[in-house]
Amino acid sequence: MNFLHALVPEVALVMAACVLFLLGATRSLLARRASPWIAMAALAFVGGRMMAPSGDDLPSSIAATLMSPAFTVFIKTLTVLVAMLLTLLHWPTDGSGSRTSSLELGQESPEYFGLMLLSVAGVLLVAGANDLILLFLGIELASLPTYVMVSISRPIAVAQEAAVKYFFLGAFSAALTLLGLTFIFGATGATNLTGISNAVASAELHAVFSGWLLIGGVLVILGLAFKLAAFPLHFYALDVYTGAATPMTAFLSFIPKITGFTALIRVLNALGAPVAHEIPQVYVSLLWVMAVATMTIGNTLGLMQHNIKRMMACSSIAHSGYMLVGVTAAFTLTDGMYSENGISGVLFYLVAYGVMNVGVFAVLMMLPARPDPFTNDGKIAPATSAETLADIAGAGRRDPGLGMIMAICCLSLIGIPLTVGFMGKVLLARPALEVSYIGLVIIMVLNAAVSAGYYLRIISAMFLKEPPPDTGLEASSETHAVAVGTVCAPSHMRTAPLMFAGVLSAGACICLGSLVPAMTAVRSAARESFYIQPSTPGIVKPMPPQRSAPSAIPRR
Repeated sequence: MNFLHALVPEVALVMAACVLFLLGATRSLLARRASPWIAMAALAFVGGRMMAPSGDDLPSSIAATLMSPAFTVFIKTLTVLVAMLLTLLHWPTDGSGSRTSSLELGQESPEYFGLMLLSVAGVLLVAGANDLILLFLGIELASLPTYVMVSISRPIAVAQEAAVKYFFLGAFSAALTLLGLTFIFGATGATNLTGISNAVASAELHAVFSGWLLIGGVLVILGLAFKLAAFPLHFYALDVYTGAATPMTAFLSFIPKITGFTALIRVLNALGAPVAHEIPQVYVSLLWVMAVATMTIGNTLGLMQHNIKRMMACSSIAHSGYMLVGVTAAFTLTDGMYSENGISGVLFYLVAYGVMNVGVFAVLMMLPARPDPFTNDGKIAPATSAETLADIAGAGRRDPGLGMIMAICCLSLIGIPLTVGFMGKVLLARPALEVSYIGLVIIMVLNAAVSAGYYLRIISAMFLKEPPPDTGLEASSETHAVAVGTVCAPSHMRTAPLMFAGVLSAGACICLGSLVPAMTAVRSAARESFYIQPSTPGIVKPMPPQRSAPSAIPRR
């Protein structure tokens, strides 16, 4: 197996992106209509390859740069499957192949889908990276296309403003991350994660270098906080999520987050040198503070919002805080061992968060926006679907199907039993209890209760509120009979791709919360995540054996 063969998924997505860029240069109608099909075909090819691995082991020369445990396969498969759902949200619905109810791409439709594939390829690169250089390149490949995608997602000033804010703050976070990786390289003399792990575990690491290593790890954690929309680099999320088109907001809520958590686990795994060395307490304390601040700030801000996209931005912040609870517990040493249960909870919650979010945004895209006489001269902004509570008022009663999808996804985001959100929160709280973080779990439960305040407002608006008074916008006789108040949704708003994405998300929220068919794969991937392949033949670090749990806290 050669290096290129190991990178087939990433290469396939990049090649498909290049084809789309070439098609974009033609400016033809056929190219715009073919763009989503090409993107979906490339994702389907990669997804099929990931779910049917060859079973070949990477030789040591390639393993020095790439990883191939179950953890990597799980992250790649999850990313591709959710990306396919997100592609359905972006699917053009008009004859020109350039717009949906929320997205206005004009002539740039092929380029937009090409950028989407490049961003997904970046996540796959991060998932398999075993080298700091490749890890950083993957992070940036996943991030840079999103800056452009936000800008071109709809032709209004607020989208360009959001893109500029997102770009400059992203550049700042990239600088922090790169500076931290530089310190790690300077202290250990290695860019390979295996070499870093061996250096950390070695007694020969000088005390001076240990200090620089500590600073490097802290800078990397803070830099990745931007990707997670976590404290202290969380504040951009509200404006960027609101300015971007709704399907792009859904994309931003998942792709950067899975990139950040994957990179964070990779780096902490190397710095902790599992089994052989305890991770510095500074890292654990920082993660603990970030988890508490992130979920508390996110839920508090969510209670103050009336725009649903801003609520979902606050939700994104809060859910990053929940997942940081699992990361904190995972890298807390107990009885001389780390537990795989923390990473298991984080991986499962990434699945949960992906499907829950897609359902919410799919429903918003199938409902029309109302004209705002104060900010837009009484006209609906270009390519804008429902965004506020007033937009969705009474929609659940007029269309029970959409109301049920929204209700299931919002209840799952709260963490109501028999939903995937509840199961995910249980799997995050359990490892925290195992390492005696009782206070952290209590804060997490209280935050979940607080979050119900704004999620239930969305459900109540769908079913209990009356539509606002007549806005003066006349319903066209040619529009589909899906009306909210006096505003009727055009027929192209209720398309098969959107309906399929919404129904699939709601079904996954119930099935994964009650049947939990993915738990075996998640636990296997979590256990593999603590194993770093050796870069030198003959140096094999032992897998952590199962340890018995403390008697006071039962284990499965």
